[in-house]
Amino acid sequence: MSIAKQIKESLTLPTSVVQGYLADLTDEDLMRRPVPNANHIAWQLGHLIVAEHNLNNMVCPDSMPALPEGFAEKHDKETADSDNASDFCTKDEYLKAAAEQRAGTLALLDTLGDEELLKPGPDGLKQFGATVGAVIGGQVTHWMMHAGQWVIVRRQLDKKALF
Repeated sequence: MSIAKQIKESLTLPTSVVQGYLADLTDEDLMRRPVPNANHIAWQLGHLIVAEHNLNNMVCPDSMPALPEGFAEKHDKETADSDNASDFCTKDEYLKAAAEQRAGTLALLDTLGDEELLKPGPDGLKQFGATVGAVIGGQVTHWMMHAGQWVIVRRQLDKKALF
């Protein structure tokens, strides 16, 4: 199996988990913080979408679809403390942006062979992965790590356990 195919198959898990965890949450639910000073789901979703876009563009410049106008700015470190729902997107807007970026990631992987995926990643991204493929594949862990935090909010809201 090629590296690209392995990464693509691995990306199905966080996609499924995220869709499952968000399916019965409202826009209001996305603004709930699991504990004081933790980031709410809305900010985390934006952060994940921006990170996928930026990291893939860092290892393969200009490879990802554009983010919606002003999206990255809504989800930078300075906005994480905001509890104003109007500062963020709706669940549908997040799901659309996430799907667009994931489609971009999958399309990017269709263009890369094992040799390209095994090339060293940029020096500034070594903490995300030593190779281009490791950086792109790191989306799996990043999305799963954040989605795991959403379980706390789901329990607070008496939502059904999914996994």
